[in-house]
Amino acid sequence: MTQTRREFLATVGTTATIACLGHVVEADEDQLSDEGIIDAHSHIWTRDIKAYPLAKGKTLDDLSPPSFTTEELLELVRPHGVTRVVLIQHRPFHGVDNSYMLDSMEKYPGVFTAVACVDATKSDVATEMSRLQQQGASAFRITPDEDGSTSWTDSQGVRTMWQHAGQNGLTICPLINPEHLPMADEMCEQYPDTPVVIDHFARIGVDGMIRAADLKNLTKLSRHKHTHVKVSAFYAFGKKQAPYDDLIPMIRRLYDAYGPQRLMWASDLPYQLSGENTYGDSLALIQDRIDFVSPSDKEWLLRKTAARVYFGESDSA
Repeated sequence: MTQTRREFLATVGTTATIACLGHVVEADEDQLSDEGIIDAHSHIWTRDIKAYPLAKGKTLDDLSPPSFTTEELLELVRPHGVTRVVLIQHRPFHGVDNSYMLDSMEKYPGVFTAVACVDATKSDVATEMSRLQQQGASAFRITPDEDGSTSWTDSQGVRTMWQHAGQNGLTICPLINPEHLPMADEMCEQYPDTPVVIDHFARIGVDGMIRAADLKNLTKLSRHKHTHVKVSAFYAFGKKQAPYDDLIPMIRRLYDAYGPQRLMWASDLPYQLSGENTYGDSLALIQDRIDFVSPSDKEWLLRKTAARVYFGESDSA
């Protein structure tokens, strides 16, 4: 997906453009608690590179959109009934310097939690995870090339991440493609106590095709009781345009396999704001267009699952 984001964002150039792309969808009081919706996946970045340096080789010209700050995020999501957001470290722009996310958490207590990144090739990876946890990180993102060309099962650093997470109440968040699902399955098998959240349907349908074999592999992971899936980034899969009805059969398969308690909605801001896609479009698919999910189940998808996994709340909260 990262390879296609630049073309998706060709029409998103300024903060003013971002602010006007979403139509407001009011939260249904019958479906949601007073605590509001949780968006389980958003990136942020700032042009203040003196305070928050960019990753090696990156310049301000690489930021697309040019700015998506904490304040711009909140201005966009709050009219939609979203009160909390899970921030995902944007490694392409900021590497493993998680400071902007962590500072945002401190600036807005209770509003954010963070999915951080670490360098799995370093010998002190567990120590770094502990340090970031003390600063507020609740989870850690991994990718297939986390340790160079070494597979997760053969990487000591990645195995340390999974083991440390399971022992310390942290979550592992794989950003993977369908071909990596068997590798993820093997890691879930070896570390059954580690909570896992698979990002963005494991990118099934990124090429426009939702293949039965890929979906079967994703649903197979449901046998691991601590594994979850983000129902997210609708702009990037299938037909890649609202109202995203072509994704409903895939969501139904995941709903049947995982149940609502292990699924969570997320937008993937600011990338959801691509072409004619809006933030409201993403919410509307869950709120208005799936008829097999009850109001109480929608509360799990839109708040309670993310609240439990990322914010440490009990299921009754």
